[in-house]
Amino acid sequence: MIRTIDVGEITEHIRQMCIETNHRLSEDMNLSLKQAAETETSELGKKILDQLLLNLEIAKEDNIPICQDTGMAVIFLEIGQDVHFTGGLLEDAVNQGVKKGYEEGYLRKSVVGDPILRENTKDNTPAVIHYSIVSGDKVKITFAPKGFGSENMSRIFMLKPADGLEGVKDAILTSVSDAGPNACPPLVVGVGIGGDFEKAAIMAKKALTRETGEHSSIPYICDLEKEMLEKINSLGIGPGGLGGRTTALAVNINSYPTHIAGLPVAVNICCHVNRHAVRIL
Repeated sequence: MIRTIDVGEITEHIRQMCIETNHRLSEDMNLSLKQAAETETSELGKKILDQLLLNLEIAKEDNIPICQDTGMAVIFLEIGQDVHFTGGLLEDAVNQGVKKGYEEGYLRKSVVGDPILRENTKDNTPAVIHYSIVSGDKVKITFAPKGFGSENMSRIFMLKPADGLEGVKDAILTSVSDAGPNACPPLVVGVGIGGDFEKAAIMAKKALTRETGEHSSIPYICDLEKEMLEKINSLGIGPGGLGGRTTALAVNINSYPTHIAGLPVAVNICCHVNRHAVRIL
């Protein structure tokens, strides 16, 4: 049975999500920061975490952005194969939603139309959109605006198969260590292992949208997430890069089959403003 969805619905949901994610941090991230503030052993680190929590409260109460960098709009669309869109082009509808959301939410427009000429598009479009076709007649929208202070600290490694699991661990720790304070810790670290060059990067980005505290269903990946979080928090970078135990709030890892000759590993770092929201139509 084919289900018809007018693309105007997509526009409206995207518009709302632009404003929602930039003004209110998701509950899982909020809770993780509160738990970190309770367990942080560094007095200065605890003070910084308390300031971050206060910032979240002010943003919520005054309806202002959590961070001045309101990000480049990243959208994952999981589209049921029994869905038929009407009313225009889906991609145009998504970008229209971003345009409206950033204008009506008074959010900073950070996108330039050409990476070299650097002229601002003045409406934060175009968005980065990832499509996947799934079973059913629903559309799942995951919206995750990404600031570039942390984005610029992200890395991709084309490891040799012989590098194995230890090589993967080293890549993750190297990325976070090299980022230091520049990615505005505490961090959420998204990792993609496998696929090819671009698949690894997309998996790492998608990993950032997983709720903190939720681990991979693959046993060894689950163990790796826990081990890496512990090792990252032993680096001593701490909140704001000023020392402490809380360098990262979560390490989320996605994996995919790969070629016999390769072992791609992407590490996509996000600051504590790890904004994400999900809606299902």
